[in-house]
Amino acid sequence: MKPPPPRGPVSAALLTALRAAPHDLPAALADGFTDGDPLTDEDLQLTLFVAYELHYRGFDGVDEAWEWQPSLLALRAAAEARFERALRRLVAPLPQAAPRDVPRALAALVAADDGPPLAGHLQRRATREQFREFVMHRSVYHLKEADPHSWGIPRLGGRAKAALVEIQMDEYGGGQLPDMHAELFATTMRCLQLDATYGAYVPVAPAVTLATSNLISLFGLHRRLRGALLGHLAAFEMTSSLPNRRYGNGLRRLGGDAVATRFYDEHVAADAVHEQIAAHDLCGSFAAAEPERAGDVIFGAACCLALDRLFATHLLTSWQRGAGSLLVAA
Repeated sequence: MKPPPPRGPVSAALLTALRAAPHDLPAALADGFTDGDPLTDEDLQLTLFVAYELHYRGFDGVDEAWEWQPSLLALRAAAEARFERALRRLVAPLPQAAPRDVPRALAALVAADDGPPLAGHLQRRATREQFREFVMHRSVYHLKEADPHSWGIPRLGGRAKAALVEIQMDEYGGGQLPDMHAELFATTMRCLQLDATYGAYVPVAPAVTLATSNLISLFGLHRRLRGALLGHLAAFEMTSSLPNRRYGNGLRRLGGDAVATRFYDEHVAADAVHEQIAAHDLCGSFAAAEPERAGDVIFGAACCLALDRLFATHLLTSWQRGAGSLLVAA
């Protein structure tokens, strides 16, 4: 990925530093973040995204040794602390659930979710340009689909580990490149005449979009948050089938053929199965094995739903104003 343009003093300093050989960043750099909402802070979310991306595919021209540079990790930790505090405020108070009741609690959380009708808008009313915008936003995650959740595999054992591997095998197309979900999404992008290069639309993805991706990296890269990672995946799978059916139908309404809609059509069937595996075999087994972390599972699921609501609200509000939902490219 090409390094994106900065969005404030902290991301500017970080991106400038990454152009040189690894060296110590100023200890007070994190003091440059504003006191605004971390969930919509462009500087903070881009800083986090850049720091996390060093653990994925990295950036063109950036020394790979930056991945574990101690002062960069300290900056990331300071940004993460702000992000996590904001998340906990956003989803409080959380419902309490005994470990044996985690699958039922997840189902209740999903059933009570009343997010804005983004999928319905895309199915029935969205223009082609709005649908293309939606796909640009989602490319930030979908072109690396499954990768953040795969951090959980080495952190688990027993039935929960087997369940996560079962879900991830489908996400990675059973090892067949044309069937990998990230590859299917890239095909959808090309059908919409969009750039399917990994990370192409990060420069125009607003903070709320980066936050939905950063959330999974936060959970995946911290062993202490492995329960939240599983809860996030469960909520993601449990709220996927119906919206993807609507996305596919919306794209067909706009002239998309079977090749263009395959990504969405594939998720209608696959995620209906994943929903049960994620809630019971994955999260239920994890909570039974580590009962003290049952609350973390609910926290992760609640964060997934809450950030998706913020994301949907941003898109629909922008479109209702007759404006675009992406940042203006620098």
